Amino acid sequence: MDSAHSHGQHHNRTDLAAAAQARLVSVGEQWTPLRSTVFQALAEFDRPVSAYDVTDAVSAASGRRVAANSVYRILDLFVANNVASRVESANAFIANAHPDCPHDCIFLVCDRCGRATHVDDDRITGDVRAAATAAGFTPVRPVIEVRGVCASCA
Repeated sequence: MDSAHSHGQHHNRTDLAAAAQARLVSVGEQWTPLRSTVFQALAEFDRPVSAYDVTDAVSAASGRRVAANSVYRILDLFVANNVASRVESANAFIANAHPDCPHDCIFLVCDRCGRATHVDDDRITGDVRAAATAAGFTPVRPVIEVRGVCASCA
């Protein structure tokens, strides 16, 4: 089997929220109404978005202003538990289309449309982890991003 693969949208939006909820519950976290609303807002975007974009969407959906720091904490919880991913170079977040998949992601970020696709290649991320370890560093989460132009924009 090839160690590199790309994930499409395996879940529809309802299934994705259920998968995210199951993931959080499996690690002992609660799926609160605000967490649900934040996840739904994040999942509606088809590209990585800032925490402020998510805050604005949550505020609009709830009809009241939601504190950005609350959304940041929830997004950080989501990232820590594989429910969302952080695209570091864009300082943005994206819902994880498969929260039950434990791979380190390699993001392909389009500089024209802003969309991010990810591929999993355990060989590459394993090599990055091994290089870090060989240098005396304990890797926690490799961040690998490739900036360029997606096939749709090319």
